[in-house]
Amino acid sequence: MAVPGQKVPDNAPAALADTELYAVDAYLAEFDSPIVEIDAEQRRVALRRTAFFPGGGGQPYDVGTLRWADGSAAVTRVKREGPLLWHWLDGEQLPGPDDEVHGELDWERRHLTMRTHTALHILCGVIWADHHVAVTGGNMDPGKGRLDFAFDSMSAEFGRRIEARINEEIAAAREIVVDFVGREVADADPALIRIAAHLIPREIDPLRVIDITGLDKQADGGTHVLTTAEVGSVKVTGTESRGKANKRIRLEVH
Repeated sequence: MAVPGQKVPDNAPAALADTELYAVDAYLAEFDSPIVEIDAEQRRVALRRTAFFPGGGGQPYDVGTLRWADGSAAVTRVKREGPLLWHWLDGEQLPGPDDEVHGELDWERRHLTMRTHTALHILCGVIWADHHVAVTGGNMDPGKGRLDFAFDSMSAEFGRRIEARINEEIAAAREIVVDFVGREVADADPALIRIAAHLIPREIDPLRVIDITGLDKQADGGTHVLTTAEVGSVKVTGTESRGKANKRIRLEVH
């Protein structure tokens, strides 16, 4: 295992480490890359490597800036389409096919997203550890998010207790590490099966795993902070019913 931001995991797939920089180092805020493809009609470029997270698993895409020899443009959207990682650019300028670009993330937004994503994993871990109830869905924006769980009922008082438990885990400063686990191992791990790892396409092997040591371990492609302490503090802002055996908890990070 390795700590994100300090070392590329030894067992990270080479292709991933060379292209999806966010997957092996969540703290990489700048990078250089050649152009793979240009789509002038949609004003977007595909890069060979990127630190911009393309969105997925409920985590929003990153924004920031691309610079090249004679120009620059704001990155307003990032998305994976097949093997290509596309970056939409604002303005009239586009780099040329022979340009190398320098990418810079909006780090304040990215770091807030990392804190939020980790807070949601802490929430998931607390619910699983204390109640053995699985998560059924979720989503997030920078600074706030929600998860749904297979509870029959949920009260405001329950939300206050969960808020206290989340903040206890934040104060525990648990280390967060990234690992890559083979599918045979992953499929036999109850911590991964509970989030439906078996639904992930079989060709994704190994699985990228985020481990909040001693609390939560899940197959996950998103970006996270180094320890739970870096999340800051969390407030549960609401609990609600989304139907039978499906209850929602909303939170914000501060």
